[in-house]
Amino acid sequence: MSDAIKKLRFKYDWRPYQDKILTNFSAHIEDNHFHIVAPPGSGKTILGIEILRRIGKRTLVLAPTLTIRNQWKDRLTNFFTEDACFEDVSFSIQKPAAITFATYQGLHRFFKSFESKTTYFDFFKEHGIEVLLLDEAHHLKNAWWKCLYDLKETHLQTVIALTATPPYDSDRSEIQKYFKLCGEIDDEIVVPDLVKEQNLCPHQDFIYLSTPEDDEIKLITDFKRKVNGFINSIQKDSEFSSFLQEHRFYKTTEIHLEEIYKYSDFFSAMLIFLHRTGILIPKEKLYILGFNEDEHIEFPSLSNEWVEILFQFLLVTDRETLLTHEPYLSTIEKRLRKLAIFSKNKVDLTGNEILYKSLNNSPSKLKSITKIVRQEQKNLAENLRCVILTDYIRKEYLATASDAYEDIQKIGVIPIFYHLKNQIFYPKSLAVLSGSIVLIHHTILEYVAEIDTIENYQISYLKSDHNFVTIASKSSSQKNIVEIITELFEKGHIKVLIGTKSLLGEGWDAPSINSLILASTVGSFVTSNQMRGRAMRIHQNNLKKVGIIWHLACIDPTDKYGGKDLKILKRRFSSFLGITNTEDIGIESGMSRLDLPATIFPKDVETLNIRTFHQSENRAFIAEKWEKSIFKGKRMQDELVYLTSLKERSFNKRATYVKAITYGFTSVFFIILFILASFILLYFAKQQKVTLFLYTGLAFLFIWVLFRFYQSFKTHLRFSLVDNTVHYTALTILRSLYELELFTTPYNKVKIKTKLTSISEVTCSIEGVTKLESTIFMSALNSTLQPIESPRYLLLDRSWIHRKLKIDRFISVPEIFSSHKEKALVFQKHWNRYFHTSELIYTRTVSGRKKLLKARLQHIKNANKKTVKKKEVWR
Repeated sequence: MSDAIKKLRFKYDWRPYQDKILTNFSAHIEDNHFHIVAPPGSGKTILGIEILRRIGKRTLVLAPTLTIRNQWKDRLTNFFTEDACFEDVSFSIQKPAAITFATYQGLHRFFKSFESKTTYFDFFKEHGIEVLLLDEAHHLKNAWWKCLYDLKETHLQTVIALTATPPYDSDRSEIQKYFKLCGEIDDEIVVPDLVKEQNLCPHQDFIYLSTPEDDEIKLITDFKRKVNGFINSIQKDSEFSSFLQEHRFYKTTEIHLEEIYKYSDFFSAMLIFLHRTGILIPKEKLYILGFNEDEHIEFPSLSNEWVEILFQFLLVTDRETLLTHEPYLSTIEKRLRKLAIFSKNKVDLTGNEILYKSLNNSPSKLKSITKIVRQEQKNLAENLRCVILTDYIRKEYLATASDAYEDIQKIGVIPIFYHLKNQIFYPKSLAVLSGSIVLIHHTILEYVAEIDTIENYQISYLKSDHNFVTIASKSSSQKNIVEIITELFEKGHIKVLIGTKSLLGEGWDAPSINSLILASTVGSFVTSNQMRGRAMRIHQNNLKKVGIIWHLACIDPTDKYGGKDLKILKRRFSSFLGITNTEDIGIESGMSRLDLPATIFPKDVETLNIRTFHQSENRAFIAEKWEKSIFKGKRMQDELVYLTSLKERSFNKRATYVKAITYGFTSVFFIILFILASFILLYFAKQQKVTLFLYTGLAFLFIWVLFRFYQSFKTHLRFSLVDNTVHYTALTILRSLYELELFTTPYNKVKIKTKLTSISEVTCSIEGVTKLESTIFMSALNSTLQPIESPRYLLLDRSWIHRKLKIDRFISVPEIFSSHKEKALVFQKHWNRYFHTSELIYTRTVSGRKKLLKARLQHIKNANKKTVKKKEVWR
C-alpha cells in the first residue's frame, strides 16, 4: 500500500447509504471491478476517494472535463486531510504520483504518443499504476474506451467506475463495450434515499407544451400531403406493379428462398403492396410465409412504414442486383428526392428526420421559455435562481436590434437572451455564461468589483443594447470568469442565467438553482439526467429548496399522440425518477407519473399548460408529496407493465375482476335454483296452460341468467387469462434462470408479484433479488412479451386446441437462453410445465426462418405499438 494514500482519512461521518456501499465493497471488489451508479449530488467523488484509499495502490483518476478533474483534487484535500495538504498528487500523466488526476482526452493523446501498445503498457508497469478510477464512466465509448480496455486486459488493472446513468440508450455494441470495461453494476444509490437523507432536495419534472408556428404546420401538412400523394400515385402505377412482379423474389420465389428469409420485411412489404393494388397473390407465395393451404390470411394495411421498407430495399439495399432496371430506379429516386423523402441513402416516408428536426428546433419553444421564466418570477420573486441550458450560442444574432428579437427563429443562448430581456420582469437579473461569451447587465459590474479587481476584465457594451455588457478575463486575472458569474448567481445578483450544456451541464456546481429549463435539442438521456442533477442539489442557505426541471415539447398537430418530439422526451423520461402527479402519490420513473393524457391535440395544449403552471406554484406540496412517499417504500424496484388489448375501463384495481367471479358463482347458483323450482312447480301444476306459462317463464329466466353468466364468465376469462399469462411467463423465466445457475439469491427469498391495474395494464415485479438479477429477469420477460422480432429460437404451442383449430401460436425465447440449444431446451421445459406442450424451432435455418416470418406477421398489428414498458418504482 502507498504510504501517502495510507495517511488519508475521511473527516466526517458517512451517510447511511454511503456506509451501505462501503460495507459491501470488499465482496464486490473480488473480481477487480467496482461499478457504482449514483445520481449527481450523492457524493460519488467522496466515495471514490475512500475506495481508492482502501485499495491503497497507485491510481489514475480520469474525468471527462478539467472542471471535474479539479474537483477531485479539491475533495481530496478538503475532506481527507487535516491541513488541506496532500503532496503526492499530479495533474500530469507523464509525471504520475500516488494519485494522478487527468481527463479522458488527455489519456487518449498520451496513448497516441507511443509508437506501440507495448511501450504504453510498460509505462504503467514502470510507474506502478494498478488502479483506474473512471468518473462519469458513461462517456467511455469507442476511442477512449479502446486505450483503457486494452490497458485493463493486458496490465490487469483494477477498475472503479462511477456514473449517474449507464449509457442504456447507446447502440448494443457500445453498451457491451461499456460493461466489458466497467463490469456489471455492483451497487446503486437511489434518489429517494438521497432525498430522505436531505442530500438532494425535493424536486419535480414538468413538461411545457407548444404548438408549431404557421410555417412549421405548413411544412408538416405539405410533407404528409406529398407522401400520401406519392403513395396513392404509385399504387396506380402499372409500370411499378409490373416491375415488382418481375422482381426475382416474386417471379422465381422458390429459387431465392434463403435470400427472401434474410430480407423477409421487404418480401412482406412487396406482397402487401401488390395485394393493396388488387393483384391476387398466388397461394404458393404465401406458403413461403409459413401459412397453410386452408388458412385464412388477413393482409395488414399498407402503411407508410411498409412503403418505406419497400423503397429502401429497392433503392439502396438491392440496387446493385437491379442494374438492368437502373434507368427506371433512377427515375423513382429523382422523384423521391424532389419530394424530399430520399436523402443520404435513406427513404423517409414517416417524416422522422424532417418533421422531428422541425419540431425539436421549433421557435415556439422560445415563447415557452419566456412564459416559464415569467411564471417562475411570479412563483419565487427574489428567491428565483433559474438556469436555462441549450446547445448552441448562435453569436450571429448578437447584433440583432432590440425590437427585432421576434424575427429570430432559432434556439440558442443569444436568441433566448434577446427574447427574455425584452419580455421578462426584472431584466437586470439576466445573464449569459458560455465558453466564448459572457453577458451581464451593466449594474452587475459593481458586484464583480467586490469579488475581483475590475481592471482584470475587458468590458464592452452590447451595441444593440447598452444596458448589457460583455465581460472577459484578462491574462492577469486571478479569478476564473465562470467562478465569478457563479458566485454572483449564488448571491442572487443574477437570477436568470443562460448557458450551454457543454459548460454548465456536467460538473458545474451551483446549489442555489431552483428552476432549470432544458432547452437542449440534442444529446442522450445520459446528458439530460446529468443536466437535471443541477437543480436537485441541496442548498445549505435554503433548506426548504424545491427544484423544478422544465422540459419543452412541440407537438405534431397531425399526430394524436403528440409526435416524435414528445415521443423522444417520453423515452428520456424512462430514466428520470420523480414524484407522481396522480392521486396515488408515489415515486417512479417514466412520463406516466406526470398524468398527461395519452392523446394530445392542439386544443388541449393551453389547458394542460395552465394546469402545469398551477402545479408549479405550490412547491410546498411537492415537498410534502416527497416526504409522504419516501416512507412508503424501502428500495427501488424494477417493474414491467404489459399493456393489454382490453379497452380502458373505469374500475378500481381488481374490483371488476372480483365482481366477475362473484357474479359467475351467483349465476350458477340461480341456474340450479331455477331448475329445482321448475321441477317443483311443474309437479304441482295440473292445468296445461299453467304448465306452458311456467315453462315459458322459466325458459326466459334461464336464458337471461345464462346470458349474464356468459358475460361475467367472459370478463373473468379476459382478465384472468392476461393476468395469469404474464405471471406464468415470469415463473417460466425465473425457473429457467435458477436451473442454469444465473441467479445466486436463494429461491425461497424471491417473490414475483403480478397484478391487474385500473387502466387495463398488468404489472409484474420481482422482489428479493440483486439489482443485476432484477435487470436480467426484466430483460428476459420484456423480450418474451414484446412482438416477435428476430430471436434465435421460437416456441410453437402444440396444445390440443391449437392443433385442432390449426392456429399457430409462437413464443419468443429470450436472448439469455438462446446462446446454446441446451439453454433453450431448459426454457422450453419450464414453459411446458406452466403452459402447454411446445416445439422448439431454430430460426437460423430455412424452415426456421419460414416459421419466424409467420410469427412476425402474426404480431404485425402490434409491431408499431408499445406493448410493454419498463419503469422503476419505490416500494
